[in-house]
Amino acid sequence: MPSQHPAEIGYGHVVKSYVTRTYGGLPRYLVLNGGRYLSPRWWHTTRFSRHLLNDAAAITDEELEALLGYEWRSRLTAAWLIGVDRRERFRARIGDLLLASEVCYSGSAYCFALARFGTHADAEILTAYLDHYLPRTDLRYDQPAALGALLRLDARLGTHHADRFTEPDGLWDRWVQALAHLQGSPYFTPTEQHRLTDLLCDFANGWTQPQPPTAAT
Repeated sequence: MPSQHPAEIGYGHVVKSYVTRTYGGLPRYLVLNGGRYLSPRWWHTTRFSRHLLNDAAAITDEELEALLGYEWRSRLTAAWLIGVDRRERFRARIGDLLLASEVCYSGSAYCFALARFGTHADAEILTAYLDHYLPRTDLRYDQPAALGALLRLDARLGTHHADRFTEPDGLWDRWVQALAHLQGSPYFTPTEQHRLTDLLCDFANGWTQPQPPTAAT
C-alpha cells in the first residue's frame, strides 16, 4: 500500500504534534525506537513518559489512521500510542501492517501494541507472523520482537503458541543459525526476547495517569 502524507487527507499537523516532538534533542520516534527512556541516567524520561501517555489518551482514531498510512516513523509512533492506550479496535489494522512488513523499524512497535492488548486474538496474529517469516532465513525483520511478544502472551494466557517455534532445532534456532551475525549472541534467545518485551510493557504499565500539561511543557 503506497504511503500518503497526512497533509493530503487534512491531518498535516500530526507528524509535528506526535512524531517529531523532541526530548533532549531527540525526536520522539527515535527515543521510542532506541529505548532511551529506559535508562535511569536519561534526564528526560519523566517528561517524555508524561507527554506520551497524555498524547496516547488524546489522539483521535482519525489522527492515528493518518499516521499509520504514512512512513515508518509515523507508523512506529502511532503503534506505540495505540499500545500505550490499549486501543484494541486497531488490532486488525496493526495485524495487517505487521504481516505486510512494508517498512523498516515499525514492526517492533506493532508487536508492542499486540503484547499490550494481551488477548488470544493477538497471540494468533503473532503466531501467523512467525509462521510466515521465521522460515525466511534470508530475512531479518521483526521475528525477535514477535517471538518476545508471543512468549509474554503465552505466560499470561496460559497458552503454548511459542513452543513449536522455540523447541531445539526448531524454526527459531534455524533462523538464528542461518544469520551468521546473530549466532552466539545472548540477545537473540527466546528468554532475552521475552525479557525485553516484559521490560517495555511493564515500564508502560508503571506510568502514571495522564496529567494536565504545564507551562514548562
